[in-house]
Amino acid sequence: MNERYEINQLAKEDSWRLFRIIGELVEGFDRLSGIEPAVTIYGSARLRPGSVDYEKTREIAFLIGKEGFNVITGGGPGAMEAANLGAHEAGVKSVGLNIQLPEEQVCNTFSNVSISFNHFFARKIMLVKYSTAFIIIPGGMGTLDELTEVLTLIQTHKIKPFPVILYNSEYWKGFLDWLKGQGLAKDYITEDDLNLLRVSDDPKEIVDIIRTWYLRQAVIGRQAIK
Repeated sequence: MNERYEINQLAKEDSWRLFRIIGELVEGFDRLSGIEPAVTIYGSARLRPGSVDYEKTREIAFLIGKEGFNVITGGGPGAMEAANLGAHEAGVKSVGLNIQLPEEQVCNTFSNVSISFNHFFARKIMLVKYSTAFIIIPGGMGTLDELTEVLTLIQTHKIKPFPVILYNSEYWKGFLDWLKGQGLAKDYITEDDLNLLRVSDDPKEIVDIIRTWYLRQAVIGRQAIK
């Protein structure tokens, strides 16, 4: 009897969890509808204000904003804060998609569109859905997860082959060497997969890559994930 009761309770909890997930997705779709064209910038929450990479991220976001692109980030500190700050200074929509964590991540104050998520996968959908390009600032496990997910979505034709740009060539060198020396050499990936990645240390070049691709593809008003 107790076992049946526990099973029923678990089923109810799962049902309510499903509604909460749907609620997060609906809010994301409602709040971000019409945000495009937009660029998503990923990177570490541990990036220190005033550091070279922080200021470069801020500059990249500012220049992107001046080209008419809104900026989407994970809403937290570090690289996300720098990107939201740059977008704020450029006068475009500065979107922060924050995640609720055991060690609470507070949404930075430079996002003028802020949404809080409890489920990582719902947040990750929103980080990709409305973006025209993806810039990857140095980061840790979360940043690698986001990078490889975007590459997988492009590789499997779930989204268009939008620009995926790694900023800071020195930081990413070991990762790229590993992809070539292990993944490519052992035929786990192809040259085409590697060619999905661009690397640049120049904010102006990064913006030019995005602008050129965007105009060439004429994707105005189109979303990454249909």
